[in-house]
Amino acid sequence: MKPLPRSYFKNGSPHSEDQAHQLLLVLDNVTNSVAIKAGEAVQANLSLETADSIAQETLMVPLRDGNKYNQAFSDASDRLVAVLTGEPDPGPPIVIDTTNTEGTFATAEETDDRSATILVVVLLALATIIPMATYYIYQAIQS
Repeated sequence: MKPLPRSYFKNGSPHSEDQAHQLLLVLDNVTNSVAIKAGEAVQANLSLETADSIAQETLMVPLRDGNKYNQAFSDASDRLVAVLTGEPDPGPPIVIDTTNTEGTFATAEETDDRSATILVVVLLALATIIPMATYYIYQAIQS
């Protein structure tokens, strides 16, 4: 969690008692950096670990999954409301890895070894016969 300048709270409310009950969640949409600043009264219900988890996990998962800003703030605000009202923390979202690691090539059982061998032999024969035939035809024309 990155610290925010004190001026963020100073400009919002001039009364220090109001500042104690404020929470500020900031997202830089260029770098997708997140910061949370909480007043003293809010810090009693919101631990540093929970605030860091909300900022780095709850808010960042939808952003990494296709820049879903509305979903990110909705999930973060739902979690903040639950924590600040004394309800149990729902925790960070479950990240499902959707990376497809299956190859598109044929397996060893699916490969037809005989046809591959025949193809290689035919190509090698052609690579030998064509240059020889070309040489003999060139010699016949020259003489």
